[in-house]
Amino acid sequence: MITIRQETIDRLIEQGRSEAPLEACGYLAGTGGLVERHFPMANTDKSEYHFTLDPEEQFKVLNETRKMGFEILAVYHTHPASPARPSEEDLKLAYDPDMVYMIISLLEKECEVKAFKIRNGKAYEEVVAVKN
Repeated sequence: MITIRQETIDRLIEQGRSEAPLEACGYLAGTGGLVERHFPMANTDKSEYHFTLDPEEQFKVLNETRKMGFEILAVYHTHPASPARPSEEDLKLAYDPDMVYMIISLLEKECEVKAFKIRNGKAYEEVVAVKN
C-alpha cells in the first residue's frame, strides 16, 4: 500500500496536464509507505507513449531524499491519452520488481490514479490510499 495526500495527486495532475501530450514523470519519496514529497523530473524521451528519467537528475534526487531521511517509494508517470494501467512499454521497461509504479491517467475529466508492482512483465495492482 502507498499513501498519498490529495494535494500531491493534484500537483501530479497539474504537472501532467502542463506537459501533455508528453508523459510527465518523477519520483515520490517518503517513509513507511507515506508519500511526503514528489520530485517532478524531465522525460528525456519526450514521448507521448513512454518515459525515461534523466540519470543525473535521478542521482540528485536520490541524494536529496537521503539527506531528508526519505526513501524513493514510487516512480510516477502520466498517461495523457490512455487508462491508468501499465502499457506494454511500461511492462517491458520496469526493471525494479520492488518499486511501485504509479500511473495517472489524464484521459477523462476525473483523473484516475493507480499503482502497481511489476514483476517478470506482469503487473500487480497496489492499494493507493488517499489522505486529505
